[in-house]
Amino acid sequence: MSAPLARVILKRGREGPVRGGNPWIFSQAIARVEPAAAEAGALVAVHDSANSLLGMGYINPATTIAVRMIAWGETPPIDQLVARRLSGALDLRRKFVRADTDAYRLVNGDGDGLSGVVVDRFGDILVVQLLTAGADRMRETLVEALSELLHPRAIIERSHGAVRKQEGLDDRIAILTGESVTETLATENGIRIHVDFEHGQKTGYFLDQRDNRALAGAMASGARVLDAFCYQGGFTLAAIAGGAKKVVAVDTSARALEWARKDLSLNGHPESSVEFVHGEAGRFMAETDKRFDLIVLDPPPLARSRGDADRAGRLYVELNAVAMRALAPGGRLMTFSCSTHFRGEDFIRTVRFAASNASRYSPVCSRYDQPGQRQSADSSRGPLPLPASQSVVGWTGHHQGRLRDF
Repeated sequence: MSAPLARVILKRGREGPVRGGNPWIFSQAIARVEPAAAEAGALVAVHDSANSLLGMGYINPATTIAVRMIAWGETPPIDQLVARRLSGALDLRRKFVRADTDAYRLVNGDGDGLSGVVVDRFGDILVVQLLTAGADRMRETLVEALSELLHPRAIIERSHGAVRKQEGLDDRIAILTGESVTETLATENGIRIHVDFEHGQKTGYFLDQRDNRALAGAMASGARVLDAFCYQGGFTLAAIAGGAKKVVAVDTSARALEWARKDLSLNGHPESSVEFVHGEAGRFMAETDKRFDLIVLDPPPLARSRGDADRAGRLYVELNAVAMRALAPGGRLMTFSCSTHFRGEDFIRTVRFAASNASRYSPVCSRYDQPGQRQSADSSRGPLPLPASQSVVGWTGHHQGRLRDF
């Protein structure tokens, strides 16, 4: 019989967000913990000030988000809960993920009721990120449940980044079960891609832009397309599949451009269908005399901490202004921010400033908010989005001419 859980008692009047489904409990909302010496990552029962049970979460006394909820009300044992969460996540993806796609986010943290847990699927390979102390303690339970549910060829862990450091955890990369694999092939929106588990970013590929890549492909027919900060060329491949007239792909990483060339060949396209440029995308846009019907601007994070926000704002204005100047009349700009510490509303404001600086009238045609708990096909049922958890904010503008003629 398992030992009773430690108890977290909230201050009076602070239970409202938890009852409403918010999974994050900040340290200021906690009256006391019984016993007081709860270990980081330990499961806890959460009660209101009147001692009514609210649910179960896990605690880290050393972080601002002191408790992360994973269940509400009476809860089953953790192994049953994890299995239930994973099964529900898979059922949801089967309803929304396209039949020509086997690369997608299976588990997305709080949105799937497993705070701190990310699981990406690449065909028969699963890659997990355990970003918090509580998620780290669930490792064996997750591996057992995922193996039972999907029978993958391998489960790889790639747990790293600032969040783990804040949680007091070291980076961890390992084969958790199955074959020792370093790369695989997967399919996204009918496009074949190489996934490199040794050198690729995040879990091996940026899955959070899948729907936006499909949208770019739909807008690319007959267009001259610029994929700025192209990395592995996901938007490039989508544009070619969508019938683009010409594609230019720019990135500073020679290795990423080589991957893009491999994926181009993998999909049966001649290398001449893309002009690859090894260089800085902002400089290329500022110096080129070419004009494009569609520009995709997807830079790496420009604000890696709160202290970087002001500098990031200036850089976003500069990048978007030069991109707008490189648009042909009637052209469209798809621009994104993946800076966790730069709010979505602030990003939209910087794009509007950029339009003014570039003397372009570029109304917002579409806006995409993809929080850590996405409300797209990658997401789930959670009571979110949480404003602080946005991972990708996107904006599509339509160039309708100059603001001023001189």
